[in-house]
Amino acid sequence: MTHPKTPEIIVTDRVKEALAVTLRGCEELIPQNDWLKKLARSQASGTPLRIKLGLDPTAPDIHIGHTVVLNKMRQLQDLGHTVIFLIGDFTTLIGDPSGRNTTRPALTREQIEVNAQTYYRQASMVLDPSKTEIRYNSEWGDTLGSRGMIELAAKYTVARMMERNDFHDRFHAGTPISVHEFLYPLMQGYDSVVLKSDLELGGTDQKFNLLVGRHLQAEYGQEPQCILTMPLLEGLDGIEKMSKSKNNYIGISEDANTMFAKVLSISDVLMWRWYTLLSFKSEADIAALKAEVAAGRNPKDAKVALAKEITARFHSAAAAEAAEQDFINRSKGGIPDEIAELALSLGEGGGPLGIAALLKMAGLAASSGEGNRLIDGGGVRVNSNVVSDKGLKLAAGTYVLQVGKRKFARVTLA
Repeated sequence: MTHPKTPEIIVTDRVKEALAVTLRGCEELIPQNDWLKKLARSQASGTPLRIKLGLDPTAPDIHIGHTVVLNKMRQLQDLGHTVIFLIGDFTTLIGDPSGRNTTRPALTREQIEVNAQTYYRQASMVLDPSKTEIRYNSEWGDTLGSRGMIELAAKYTVARMMERNDFHDRFHAGTPISVHEFLYPLMQGYDSVVLKSDLELGGTDQKFNLLVGRHLQAEYGQEPQCILTMPLLEGLDGIEKMSKSKNNYIGISEDANTMFAKVLSISDVLMWRWYTLLSFKSEADIAALKAEVAAGRNPKDAKVALAKEITARFHSAAAAEAAEQDFINRSKGGIPDEIAELALSLGEGGGPLGIAALLKMAGLAASSGEGNRLIDGGGVRVNSNVVSDKGLKLAAGTYVLQVGKRKFARVTLA
């Protein structure tokens, strides 16, 4: 008995380039060989691949940490593939348990609708709106019904679900797990079935959910999607992942001057990480810039270029130029290349530290009283922002403190 021959996979230079674009900065591509086959088949047939990213509108705004996966989507979009920006208005009602040690409180539908209104507008600052398919998973989630949900749940086992780290850890710690939380990875996976996804993107914390999508597609007779996980972007402190709760973030709706100054506040080491994950410059251009710095060029030049690129993306080139000039005007050259690096303790209980006390501990003020007087005079900045509230308290993280025009310290609180 003869079997039909498997079509030969022709890996052209264009396919190799597409694979290199896919792999840039990524954590994992699973399975890489399957993705290579999809790319080759797409080129041979002229049929774009379907690339999915789902975001749950759990907050009204997104920060540049969220744009790491959006940047990857844009790169693949520019190669000619179909990008599906999925707003998880149905899955948000369940609440994503990824990385949680407690049950995530579910939002109301009204809260979700308000947040969803801003999500695509903000994502459009990175994606090409004319080439983006926008979907809401309530389209099929609301109509699935009880019978459909039971049939879906029958396609995955409790044992497999308990392999997930957060479920496993919570179970053994005696921390409650609600049954509805099992529905989240199932519904995210079902999204891939409905959308016939070829590739799904997510952060490293989404790996389990993305793998569920592969499993469910096979259960429904589809070719399983490949999955691409991107690293979680370190915030301004260079330690913790970017998060509003950590106060180490740059919101994409922040004004141009603040955005520019915040990028300049990051360390030289973190700068190259951000170049890889956030910049649209080619890897060759980044490598050349890094070589110039290694040969003696001031790293601040590279940091300014990155700050201008990011600011221009979310505002305009003119706004980025104006932000650079504003920074120069306000700080006579900005943050010095060499400033004191201090590690300070939050003390017993780990609660936030008052700004005046912090200035004293950092040696930027002789006393807390002097610190308060400096604040009253408008002479204190945190991450280039003027401090006007003497009651400001700073939680764990890294901050660039400035008193007057010449006193600086990069302080890490832990």
